[in-house]
Amino acid sequence: MLKSIRFAGCVLAATLMVAGTMSAADTDDKGKINDRLQNSGTVMKEILGVPDDIPQKFLDKARCVIVLPNVVKGAFIVGASYGRGAMVCRTRPDFTGPWGPPAMYQLEEGSVGFQIGGQATDFVLLVMNDHGMRSLLDSKVKLGGDASVAAGPTGRNAEAATDIQMNAEILTYSRARGLFAGVSLDGASLRPDNDANAMLYGAGVTAHTIVTGKAPTTPDSAHLLDTTLTQASPHLKSA
Repeated sequence: MLKSIRFAGCVLAATLMVAGTMSAADTDDKGKINDRLQNSGTVMKEILGVPDDIPQKFLDKARCVIVLPNVVKGAFIVGASYGRGAMVCRTRPDFTGPWGPPAMYQLEEGSVGFQIGGQATDFVLLVMNDHGMRSLLDSKVKLGGDASVAAGPTGRNAEAATDIQMNAEILTYSRARGLFAGVSLDGASLRPDNDANAMLYGAGVTAHTIVTGKAPTTPDSAHLLDTTLTQASPHLKSA
């Protein structure tokens, strides 16, 4: 009985600790948002610089790219990933324009089981069609439910891509401890971080406003992300 009480106490303490950490993460400022954009650019540049990176044909077909740097899993309780990053989409209604300004986004993922320690992981998501992009603009989206998702193929595996990968609305990749690979985020949730968007661009500016081309110009902190994507894939290739 005493052991059960002690164990429950440990779980409660760990839960409060992680809840406190996530509450602190909710308190954002413009400096942190700009740092996040700079980190997103660094992650994208580094990932596209490895030999087995995102296949060119998939990057060229992507309407949007989402970069979530340093997503950390909680420790000791029901596993939870909590991360923030940016989504950059091609401009114009048919996505044939240059990459536009970034909209800030937030990832939430739950998994059952106790974990010890935490590990920072970078995620890159490719949004492959109009429906996938539009589903992300205004509300929380459950990956694998509201939008079809698959682990993305890498470099040499591009030609062996499965039908699931070819037809997925969103392809997902991760980098942890230097290893880059396709990863499943089925069950995770992604939503606009509109508090951060308003702080970055001004009151009332949402992800929808930004992606549809009605937001201010791209902030300086997103310069590396913008130039990296422009150099890697300047034009949409739908065929």
